Amino acid sequence: MTYPAEYLQAYDDQLRTDAETPSALSVTRRGPLRLVTFAGGRGFVTYRDLGQADHRTIAELVAGALDHFRADPQTTRVEWKTRGHDHAPGLHGILLENGFEPEDPESIMIGSLEALCKGVPTPDGVTVRRVTSEDEVRAMSAMVDEAFGDAVDTRLADALLMRVASDDGMELWVGEADGRMVCGGRLEPVPGTDFAGIWGGATLKAYRGRGIYRAVTAARAHSALAQGKRLVHSDSTEYSRPILERSGLLKVSTTTPYNWIR
Repeated sequence: MTYPAEYLQAYDDQLRTDAETPSALSVTRRGPLRLVTFAGGRGFVTYRDLGQADHRTIAELVAGALDHFRADPQTTRVEWKTRGHDHAPGLHGILLENGFEPEDPESIMIGSLEALCKGVPTPDGVTVRRVTSEDEVRAMSAMVDEAFGDAVDTRLADALLMRVASDDGMELWVGEADGRMVCGGRLEPVPGTDFAGIWGGATLKAYRGRGIYRAVTAARAHSALAQGKRLVHSDSTEYSRPILERSGLLKVSTTTPYNWIR
């Protein structure tokens, strides 16, 4: 097999399982779906595949998933995670009919962790480090919200702090310059697999193009290698995809999140 095909097979086999959601509060199975509840009132729908489900069956699955989350008043938003290589006839239209709204497609990037570490200097005046204290986690979360152009969401910071307290393997890394955090992201080693995920990477607009994101990514990769992982995966925006491609990662498919808000 070519590398893209091999990587995609590993992605489907190793990651589209309960390994995908290690911080879940609960997981309910409904046919092929895994209906996941996270802290902070967030629901999440994922699956290994939909088999040979036809349009009618997929419509029933979407409606049933929404009924499940509507029954929990604490759930305020739900993400349905689609993948571009799945057989899912009519899914886009069915999700729209049920009140889901799509975000921009992202690239599923996979490659060698070692490739992310080679020849990556830390830019002058920048410090890259791991953060664990409550004040630092909240500052990082607020900075990432700012970088993405979103309002600060304290519930996301609360969820990160719960994970730090549970010591579930997640790590938070930041790049600092001019006395403040300007870049950050999560590392998610996936138990029982060859993979670690790099998530939530963002850099403040004024600090982009200086190599800070790449340095933070390299630090996360070094940490994952030290834990025995060999492959990295990430859902990348068009900001981070070119950086990861230059480090040897390959685009193997796409993923589009669809969001429902109560």
